[in-house]
This record gives sequence, C-alpha cells and structure tokens, in this order.
Amino acid sequence: MKLSKPLSQRQLRVGEMIKQALSMIFIKDEAKIPNLDTKEITVTEVRMSPDLKTAKAFVLPLGGKNATDVIETLKSFSFVVRKVLSKKITMKFLPKILFVKDESFDYAEKIENLIKQTNK
Repeated sequence: MKLSKPLSQRQLRVGEMIKQALSMIFIKDEAKIPNLDTKEITVTEVRMSPDLKTAKAFVLPLGGKNATDVIETLKSFSFVVRKVLSKKITMKFLPKILFVKDESFDYAEKIENLIKQTNK
C-alpha cells in the first residue's frame, strides 16, 4: 500500500458532489446504458485526483452479482454517464470517470470472519 498525501477538502467536496450526482443519475436511470439496470448500482465512494480531472468511482451492483460485467459495461459507456453528469454539475473541467469495483465490503466480511474464527 503506497502512502500518498491526504485528500484536500476540495477533493473530498468535489468527490462527494460527483458521488451524489452519479447516484441520482443511476437511481433515475438517466444514463441509458443498453442491457444494464442502473437502478441496481450503488456508488459507494468517488475519489478525485489532485488536479480534479479524474474521478475514480467505486461502484457495486446490488448483491455484488455480475460485478465484473457491470463494471466493464460502465467503463465502455462512461462517455454516456459523463454526458448526463455534465448537465447536473458545473465545473471548469468535467472529470474523466473511472469505474472500479468496490472491494471494501468483501474485505470487511473477510475481517469479520477472521474475528469470528479467533473467538471460537
């Protein structure tokens, strides 16, 4: 794990704004992506690059089913999501959106199972 500078207030604020906008776009199914029900996608976090030109969106489909397929579909249609996002938020430069599978729930479950095993 590499140590990086802590995120600035601006990165956190812009990341949260984009997270909320993406969530609303997915809930309202405004990004018309073929063969994908965006209502089942959860945006857990959005991390901004220091220059605010790249947003890494951590997403997870409902129940974690077909996560890899969903992420690949989102990656190939990120231009559609970005176009809808451009109408929702006003920024000097609209960031490029990188969709990534959120592994934090799997990690938390793994830790929980390890704790249960040690308590037996």
